[in-house]
Amino acid sequence: MSLLFISFIAGVLTVLAPCILPVLPVVIGRSLTTAEEKDAGGNIVKKRNTPLIVCVSLAISIFLFTILLKVSTLFIDIPQDFWKYLSATILIIFGILTLFGEVWAVFMNKLGLNTKSNILFSKGYKEKSLKGDIIMGAALGPVFSTCSPTYFIILATVLPASLGKGIVYLLAYILGLCLVLFGISVIGQKFVNKLNILANPNGWFKRIMGIIFILVGIFIATGYDKKFQTYILDQGFFDVTKIEQSLLENMENKKEDSKKESNEEISDSDIKKLLYKGGPAPEISSPDGFINTNNLPITVREHIGKKIVLLDIWTYSCINCKRTLPYLNDWYAKYKDQGLEIIGLHTPEFIFEHKIENVAKAVKDENILFPVVLDNDYSTWNELGNQYWPRKYIIDLEGNIVYDHIGEGAYKETEKVIQHLLNIKNIETSKGKEVIYKDIKTHETYFGFSRNEYIKNTLGKIGLHDLKIQNNSLSLGGTWNIEEEYAEVAGDKGEIYFPFQARNMYLVFSSPFPQKVKITDEFNNTKEILIDKETLYEVYSSPDSKKTFIKVELPKGVKVFAATFG
Repeated sequence: MSLLFISFIAGVLTVLAPCILPVLPVVIGRSLTTAEEKDAGGNIVKKRNTPLIVCVSLAISIFLFTILLKVSTLFIDIPQDFWKYLSATILIIFGILTLFGEVWAVFMNKLGLNTKSNILFSKGYKEKSLKGDIIMGAALGPVFSTCSPTYFIILATVLPASLGKGIVYLLAYILGLCLVLFGISVIGQKFVNKLNILANPNGWFKRIMGIIFILVGIFIATGYDKKFQTYILDQGFFDVTKIEQSLLENMENKKEDSKKESNEEISDSDIKKLLYKGGPAPEISSPDGFINTNNLPITVREHIGKKIVLLDIWTYSCINCKRTLPYLNDWYAKYKDQGLEIIGLHTPEFIFEHKIENVAKAVKDENILFPVVLDNDYSTWNELGNQYWPRKYIIDLEGNIVYDHIGEGAYKETEKVIQHLLNIKNIETSKGKEVIYKDIKTHETYFGFSRNEYIKNTLGKIGLHDLKIQNNSLSLGGTWNIEEEYAEVAGDKGEIYFPFQARNMYLVFSSPFPQKVKITDEFNNTKEILIDKETLYEVYSSPDSKKTFIKVELPKGVKVFAATFG
């Protein structure tokens, strides 16, 4: 199922998400309290399509907030709490103006703060101005941008890889969200108008909405909106995010099914069916460093007409990438003198993978002998239109992409394509163990704010938090600093309780200096792992895939980025 369609459905479902319920009355209430203006005789003197204005403002706010969030995270370093407090402040001000518009104006005048902008702001809200509708919609953008797993996928993986595609998916999400909000607001507006509730512009209904605005603002500022969300989830009420996750799982399962199909035995006569004309391969764009090249730059162009090129996109903390490296090393040793060049395009997933010294250490540890190029800005990744780690592209002598494979597996097919393009016969293909995907029942899990989908007691949280392990569910305990990419132990000790089903489990750690983490399995067996570099560590291994759990104890300063399984 296309992520584009899932993005639209995610927007629709977000309106019903537990984290939106506390602020939903604000959007609807603003639409209702500014629906119509009447004179003393009850005649409508001004009518404005407020639901549309609020929803369009909200849509623009979500879009701009998302783009700004990516920029601020990378360059400006604006803390996520800033957006929370900004939204809360605007809501509280609107609530005060709704309740005490005239008193507010007098108060500002007494303080000498009756600047033109303050007067216009107060007067504009009192008169139910267009500016007020726009500000109200815009204030809620950051709040509505934290309630969907699909939104996090767009934010964290699609946008960095492809700005154009990320924007399309983001717009689909916003469209689904705003269509539902607009429909609800229109229905509510008609209902309120029919009951003539707003006949008195200073009546009880308007005052109730003012109180709701203030309370919601306080809830957002203090984090009680997230506690309310957690309470709803803990009570077992309807959680629409599960529907999103189900759709995303279905999409991933289809990818895995395609992997399994490609791993089936093939004959030599089928090789040509694997080839296609993908057009000219893009050149390596704005490289950030070279390894295994004697510090000399390399290009794809220099090999055209001389060698075929296997371009391998990988990142060193990715377990799926690591498992493909022995095959690449073997192919390089067998075919480099017969016309094959392999170029490893290292495109980082985490911030520490931008460091050339870390990549060079991984290259040495994995005994990689072929050239490796750093693609820190994703420029070559984007030129290829890629979204996956690992991925292999094969480029023929004419410089055209003629074959590619996503993920692990298909080693026999890939090597046979190499042999075919090199016109090599009677060389046995490398043998190895294929990964059994059907045995892996637990999804890759991210600990940072931007891509957290499964750790419920950190959902929607950023900054310092005191957390408690939740019974038999994936959760953190202790004092943690939740950042965009990782969770860092901020107290003396942190804990992770992680139930899963897989043969192997890996955690991506980093530490400011060498420290040990303690792993305890379900049988109370313990082991310690020294965290002395920023990379992926195996924390669990079993010959069979089964439901189990581990407990991890971590000292202060250790950062956890992700968990992967095999």
